Amino acid sequence: MNPQTADSNEAPATTRKRAPVYLAAAAILLSAFATAIVLGNMAAGVPRQADEDASAHLFQLAMAAQLPLILLFLATADWRQRQRVIVLLAAQIAAAATAFGVLAWSGY
Repeated sequence: MNPQTADSNEAPATTRKRAPVYLAAAAILLSAFATAIVLGNMAAGVPRQADEDASAHLFQLAMAAQLPLILLFLATADWRQRQRVIVLLAAQIAAAATAFGVLAWSGY
């Protein structure tokens, strides 16, 4: 068997196994981005707006974009490794809860 052929067959399988981890990481990064938006507004002293500004829309988009990522994560996860799936899902939920908690705490 040609070594190049073996490597090319293994690469897609490895990528498929890592896809749920990348999806979970993307969802967590979106939550971190949303949290940073709120904390940045607080640090900059941005007053509450009568109408939503661009940062509010970015927060909403970052949080809404997580739903399809989480659904894809659940669809592509290797359920034979339940503990790993649960830990990654819990990390996503904790990150989203942190973003919403900071938003509620800030009063924006």
